[in-house]
Amino acid sequence: MSSEELLRLTGVARTVELPDGDDLHILTSVDLLVRRGDHVGIVGRSGTGKSTLLNLLGLLDRPTGGTLEWAGRNVTDISGRQAARIRGRDVGFVFQQFNLLPGRTALENVMAPLLYASGKEFWQRRRIAAAMLDQVGLGDRLDAMPQFLSGGEQQRIAIARALVRRPTVVLADEPTGALDVETGAMVMKLLDQATYESGAALITITHDQNVAALARRRFRLAEGRLHPLAEEAAV
Repeated sequence: MSSEELLRLTGVARTVELPDGDDLHILTSVDLLVRRGDHVGIVGRSGTGKSTLLNLLGLLDRPTGGTLEWAGRNVTDISGRQAARIRGRDVGFVFQQFNLLPGRTALENVMAPLLYASGKEFWQRRRIAAAMLDQVGLGDRLDAMPQFLSGGEQQRIAIARALVRRPTVVLADEPTGALDVETGAMVMKLLDQATYESGAALITITHDQNVAALARRRFRLAEGRLHPLAEEAAV
């Protein structure tokens, strides 16, 4: 697997100003290096800044301190339009509530990101999306409406949609939060395998220690910082 650096965070901070004028320090000094093929698990309780960190990693927000580099470029040098292009092409998102398009089939949901592609990706979007659904075990459910599928099947559609443009980074936000334990374990195994085979980095952000434990590198988010867990600290 390539050791190409995808994300490098050095002393990253995120502060917001409250209505009363006081500052709320959500992240104070986050250090993280993510390479191709990594699976990073970040665990934290509610209110520790997990969503803020996810937004920074996905170029949906910018730090107020420190340095965040995407593929060697400081995000301060990336315009909003460029960030949107990077998100569309290189970042896949998997959410707790699936966020599938209502009234659209499984195939149409997975095809959706390819509507913003160009060349072969655009013109062959139906074939590419069908192949991705087949990869996650839903090749026989292309025309199924998500509301008639199980939670595990819906999340597999969401995974296929996140991976259909072959992103370099996949951000999974509580990906098993709406699933039972057994289905959640199956979904995480599938997500880990699919991202590893494609060479993408997978960053899982969760409150569930069991989900985080499936990652090869594990951190706890607390007090605005990432703290390596025992196995990571020993590396």
